[in-house]
Amino acid sequence: MTSRISRVDVTPVAFADPPLLNVVGVHQPWALRAIVEVRTDDGLVGLGETYADEAHLARLGAVAAALPGHDPFDLHELHRLVAEVLGRETGGAGASFGGMLDVASAVPTVESPFEVACLDVIGRATGRPVSDLLGGAVRDRVPFSGYLFYRWAAHPGGAEDPWGAALDPDAVVAQARRMVDGWGFGSLKLKGGVLPPEQECAAIEALRDAFPGVPLRLDPNGAWTPETSVAVARRLTGVVEYLEDPTPGIDGMAYVAARTEVPLATNMCVIAFEHLPPAIAADAVQIVLSDHHLWGGLRASALLGGIAQTFGLGLSMHSNSHLGVSLAAMVHLAAATPGLTYACDTHYPWKTQDVVAPGVLAFEGGAVAVPTGPGLGVELDRDLLGVLHEQYLTCGVRRREDTVYMRTVQPDFVANTARW
Repeated sequence: MTSRISRVDVTPVAFADPPLLNVVGVHQPWALRAIVEVRTDDGLVGLGETYADEAHLARLGAVAAALPGHDPFDLHELHRLVAEVLGRETGGAGASFGGMLDVASAVPTVESPFEVACLDVIGRATGRPVSDLLGGAVRDRVPFSGYLFYRWAAHPGGAEDPWGAALDPDAVVAQARRMVDGWGFGSLKLKGGVLPPEQECAAIEALRDAFPGVPLRLDPNGAWTPETSVAVARRLTGVVEYLEDPTPGIDGMAYVAARTEVPLATNMCVIAFEHLPPAIAADAVQIVLSDHHLWGGLRASALLGGIAQTFGLGLSMHSNSHLGVSLAAMVHLAAATPGLTYACDTHYPWKTQDVVAPGVLAFEGGAVAVPTGPGLGVELDRDLLGVLHEQYLTCGVRRREDTVYMRTVQPDFVANTARW
């Protein structure tokens, strides 16, 4: 008898997030995620994780209501169903996440957690890890990059956490030391777009001096003009392994790429398959940062990996504030993507809570071992899920609004996109 989906649960959760600064403002005290559970009539449960702003939750709920009775192995039908439901519910409208990522269609982002959960079900049913379902693991450990942020010591009115403030090169180096000592990261990325570019260059140069030979990255999220981007690239030639989204748009990135030997990476101007042809034609980017949450799931991201290899593009992985279900999916995907040769991004060290049972996912030497259990290889801790869901109900945050939150502290704040 063919297994069928019997029920789908979507549980919004919230977990504490520190005051991390970026081009559009500052992280709110709570980060939101949604945990998806796909249950089958033979007792299997598959897990997915995604964003949890109100509009996204409404889309997830509409798809979840339509899934019972469907075959979890039929992923082409899942795609058709998501497109049909969203076309009926929203007219196929796009979506926006965090004030920096805008997609023309919400279908890939909504499909992703359900596809991951179905792959988890398939893995559990067949006794194989998700990496096997994606073609097999080509590496048994996935390296990650320490993700550094300019940040305040505490949220306004809140208690200072052990990390403290980081608003100058010395403090950034101290933060990096904590990352390297605590998690063993072998590469480091600084989220820029917060301070004038010369100050952020000084921070990167301080990291170079403090961590000789460690690959460094700088990501200002499009805070600079093309001309400023070229000047920064010239200053940091030989210092950074790549610049990520120094300026907005494919045209702007192409202008910079033509004037520097520093590779350019993106998670802003190429975040959907339709962005690839113009970006490749313009030689605008040399490294694409995949993200299964945005690209339509794990199989679509594997397809992106193949396209990147075909056109000689480098590949890494983008991160947003996430929990263990997403980390497990990221690790399986990275393990099964041969062309993913740059260490992946992760926000994981910044969180203090999770919903997965401990013991499977651990950073050792800056890498996470690929889970070998069936499916994703992780299990929900239902007590922790309940705690984080209660936090969602009481925290008052219903969408990510970095700019709005920043203006409660600095009323005249304007997002820094292409400011410098």
